[in-house]
Amino acid sequence: MGGLDEAFIQAPEHRPKTNLADSGDFAFSDEIPTIDLSSLKDPDCDKTAIATEIAEACERWGFFQVINHGLPFDLRRWVEKAAADFFDLPMVEKRRVKRDAVNPMGYHDEEHTKNVRDWKEVFDFFLQDSTIAPATPEPEDTELIKLTNQWPQSPSDFREICQEYAREVEKLAFKLLELISISLGLPGDRFTGYFKEQTSFLRFNHYPPCPNPDLALGVGRHKDGGALTVLAQDTVGGLQVGRRSDGRWISVKPIPDALIINIGNCMQVWTNDKYWSAEHRVVVNTSKERFSIPFFFFPSHETSIEPLEELISEENPPCYKRYNWGKFFVSRNRSDYKKLQVENIQIDHFKA
Repeated sequence: MGGLDEAFIQAPEHRPKTNLADSGDFAFSDEIPTIDLSSLKDPDCDKTAIATEIAEACERWGFFQVINHGLPFDLRRWVEKAAADFFDLPMVEKRRVKRDAVNPMGYHDEEHTKNVRDWKEVFDFFLQDSTIAPATPEPEDTELIKLTNQWPQSPSDFREICQEYAREVEKLAFKLLELISISLGLPGDRFTGYFKEQTSFLRFNHYPPCPNPDLALGVGRHKDGGALTVLAQDTVGGLQVGRRSDGRWISVKPIPDALIINIGNCMQVWTNDKYWSAEHRVVVNTSKERFSIPFFFFPSHETSIEPLEELISEENPPCYKRYNWGKFFVSRNRSDYKKLQVENIQIDHFKA
């Protein structure tokens, strides 16, 4: 990606500590909870015990790792290799499937977070091909568009592996959604209806070595917009989470074959701030490339996001006004391609 252009340079208060970023040897923390899902293999298992663990993690952190989650290890290896092989292609090949403001799926290497360019390249694809979304973020515009994936010619089995992985990670996402619902004292299927025509997508992230990791970030500080995210990462490390209690950046320790789960804005709103959508970022280093694969579990475009009526009362009034997910999703995408003059849309804009 060449030398460090000023577009990548973070404001001084948001730059990572030099001793973390330069060495590539991160001061990993064990504070993020790890939850064992192996008991779910028993059809008669009592899910409340796992749900209780998830509740505590969602309240304190908004992040947790899961082990024995059922996602096939071989499939994960195949999709990781497919991602690495794709990013290893010549730039001219990758840009044959370059995405733009009209088609948000495909290859991209100029994404911005908080109006600063990220030190990374990505490949995105929808879980459902095609996916329906609003044509514009304008509230009065009712036009819908059909968005489709772009697939490279190489690697030859790329599309097949991506789609198989997507189907498997979706199964896990629905299991987690059920457990989160149970953790709130709600029926396990309380959220399911929001995802019948979902806008979920998967992303391959590639973070190359960076000449100035003390100035740039792989991904700047942000909160995920959807319900939850399921992240597969390699062993290099670089993900940092803002601790809810004091905002301090905590480096998430990679656990072999584990998956990292985090709560998104939709879940924070649905739970009326009981569960926390944590700010997070990715630091880079001078010597090691890093790969990760997040699955962004997003509801259907017509879903109205507001605190669940079962969770609000006179003592706990709604913290947010209702908003439409599709319009929120489309508005968020605008900032991926250029620096905007205004802050990107946030759930705080819908505070009651």
